[in-house]
Amino acid sequence: MRRILLFMVAATLAGAAEGPAKGDGKALFNGTNTAGWKLRHPEAKERSKWAVCANIKLQADMPARFAASPGTGVLLNSGDGRGVDLLSEEKHGDCELHIEFNVAKGSNSGVYFQGQYEVQILDSFGKKDKDLAYGDCGGIYNTAPPRTNASRAPGEWQTFDIVFRAPRFDDSGKKVANARFVKVVHNGKVIHEDVAVKGPTTAALGGAEKPIGPLMLQGDHGPVAFRKIRLKALKD
Repeated sequence: MRRILLFMVAATLAGAAEGPAKGDGKALFNGTNTAGWKLRHPEAKERSKWAVCANIKLQADMPARFAASPGTGVLLNSGDGRGVDLLSEEKHGDCELHIEFNVAKGSNSGVYFQGQYEVQILDSFGKKDKDLAYGDCGGIYNTAPPRTNASRAPGEWQTFDIVFRAPRFDDSGKKVANARFVKVVHNGKVIHEDVAVKGPTTAALGGAEKPIGPLMLQGDHGPVAFRKIRLKALKD
């Protein structure tokens, strides 16, 4: 039964490698401001490094940081990137996510589904496949390394297209099926298929696992930028 269900979910996402079609799903980042997002720790607002800009590039004299130009379109965790995580007000269960990101040299971030299950973002450019670990870019943290290194160089835009299946619970609230990454595509290459996660990732929101939760962008480990974040809800 589980195999049939997973096949049905995957079948509805025949174009997963390209992400949600233009206009399909919901844009979580409007390109102009951080409406629809909130800080993980609102009391630490002064520590937040999140800003909206037009374009970014690595600083010539400090490639571990970004230089930004004024305008709109890019969500940047700026400076040294040691700020605060960002949570979407939108909550999701089963979904398909398209997100574009840009990581500075040596930097580290992540995308947490339901605020709990992380797909790692890291400067893993040039690392050999045989040396990959779950902490490398595209890894499902604490669970599985990417099957191949699809990382581009720091300062280049990259894409994740991810099909996620939320954990399942019975009527009493007991978990009866783990959360699962049906497919993870990094820069057009499939790096995971049908990977279950037993529980929340290190540095997750914590608390009990639930049927729905927010998307979380890690903002306390280094400079990273995002754009074109689209979430499509799925049904069994």
